[in-house]
Amino acid sequence: MRARRPSARSGSRAAAAVMVAGAAVCAFAPAASAAPGSAARDDEVAFTIKDPRITESSGLAASARHSGVVYTHNDSGGVPTIYALGPDGGVKAVLTLAGAGARDWEGIAVGKDGRGRPALYVADIGDNLGGAWPYVTVYRIPEPSRLRSQALRATRFRMKYEDGPRNAETIMINPRTNRLYIVSKLFGGRVYEAPARLRTDRVNVLRKVGDAPAIATDGAFSPDGRTCVIRTYFGARVYSVDPGGRPGRTLESINLPTQAQGESVTYAADGRSLLVGSEGKNQPVYRVPLPDKALPSPSPSPENAGSPGGTEDGRRDASDTRIGLFLALAIAAAVGYGLTRKRK
Repeated sequence: MRARRPSARSGSRAAAAVMVAGAAVCAFAPAASAAPGSAARDDEVAFTIKDPRITESSGLAASARHSGVVYTHNDSGGVPTIYALGPDGGVKAVLTLAGAGARDWEGIAVGKDGRGRPALYVADIGDNLGGAWPYVTVYRIPEPSRLRSQALRATRFRMKYEDGPRNAETIMINPRTNRLYIVSKLFGGRVYEAPARLRTDRVNVLRKVGDAPAIATDGAFSPDGRTCVIRTYFGARVYSVDPGGRPGRTLESINLPTQAQGESVTYAADGRSLLVGSEGKNQPVYRVPLPDKALPSPSPSPENAGSPGGTEDGRRDASDTRIGLFLALAIAAAVGYGLTRKRK
């Protein structure tokens, strides 16, 4: 998410404080460290995104049709395009979304269209002004059977949250149900569920179905739909999926490689590892192994329902404590900034 300047007079002191708080959170974020009792891990670079057109990779999604292909997109401020990356990180095709806009793209997911065919969903759901947009938009295009640069007509779905506008950077689609989920960002992270059937002729209402970590920047369901992951700037959590297809209880927290601005995650096509990326030029995409309990199972069984905000044994994990400290420091920085401005 790149910070953008509000229009004249629209940036109040509160908005400025939020922006300062966000900057402080990033500034105080430590390098990822091994969790107590965990083995040391050599971070494997799956590939590096070197194409000069991709400077703000804000989402990742492994292809359902093309082996080794991963889709990404820039944050915003340009032509609405999706880039198909090969195993070496090079661009194999550029997909332009005809009829779409690119206000603040924050995530991408693979799902199916209304006829059950593979499709790509890209989420224009960022809201750096904390409620300035009455609704957000998700665009859908068919995933082409042959990869070549082309323009594809986009289907637009407008969405709004049942409890008011908010900033978000995470879109996830359950491959078993094809249901879409959006996870809000900042201090009170929440998981929102879209209607089972999306409508183009009306605004689709997103309803809260669970809690999520603070500062969620991306997420994804596993290819078999048995687990899902939500990442932040500081790490990631893997969740079971409950019988209703929603994120359930925490299976494990995972440390991620240190990144410039970690804003993307997807499962590898085989479901045995995560691919995590960052905004910025020439950024590596890391392959992070999944814990044994999150690996694909030949006969998966649904986990019991629970809140994504808690751990399996009901205790808060270490990442929660770290995030709480960072947010407290960020708020203090914002308050200090406001007092200094007032004295001038």
